[in-house]
Amino acid sequence: MLLVSDVHGAFDALADVARAGRPLLVLGDLLNLMDYRTGEGITAEVLGLESARTIARARARGDYEAMRQVWSAAVGADRDGFRAAFGKVVLSQYRQVREALTGADAYVTFGNVDRPSMLRDHLPDGVRFVDGDVVELEGYRVGIVGGGIATPLGAEGEVTDEEMATKLDAMGPVDVLCSHLPPAVEPLHRDVVTGRLERASVPILDYVRRTRPAYHFFGDVHQPQAVTWSVGPTRCRNVGYFRATRRAVELPAR
Repeated sequence: MLLVSDVHGAFDALADVARAGRPLLVLGDLLNLMDYRTGEGITAEVLGLESARTIARARARGDYEAMRQVWSAAVGADRDGFRAAFGKVVLSQYRQVREALTGADAYVTFGNVDRPSMLRDHLPDGVRFVDGDVVELEGYRVGIVGGGIATPLGAEGEVTDEEMATKLDAMGPVDVLCSHLPPAVEPLHRDVVTGRLERASVPILDYVRRTRPAYHFFGDVHQPQAVTWSVGPTRCRNVGYFRATRRAVELPAR
């Protein structure tokens, strides 16, 4: 099977991977809300590139209050107009997702920047939206959970620790765990560019320690201190910032 995460608008590269003829798991963050390296993305299209870059700098500092202030100032009084413009670009990107994945044997979950219901509704026939689901692929029992850590922003793609724990518990043991979030192992969620500890999941780490899957694949952290790590017998692997790498990680069939 092939695995990607953090597509963030790289839909041409996603289409190339989807045509490889292998089961494809997409572990969230398909929308390009903002490329924090350049400021490009939906935010820049709607609010302007300079506002997007100011938000990116505040995000790098973990200053959510500054992010809210910039958003509020850039949006102004016409919030309905902003929502309509933003939604139009989101819709356009999810239509590109549908085109990229048409004909693929793919399983897709959501990340923190995604809108889960819109993502689900725009997947092509034959592509399955998965969250808290277990599927049998190439001899493996694969469990997939979506969502990012809950923050003060309250984005649609965020889930609480309690919600994550409930989804994991309902799945039971699996051979391969797939999630958008990394487990709360410091080298796996420390970003070496920003120098910050990014979001990570304690419930996922608890699940890995308790059920001991052979593999755990995830994304979310774009420039991690460590790409792989062992938690007991489980090999944890960040599958990469697909927008930058344009490559999938392969797990050979059993």
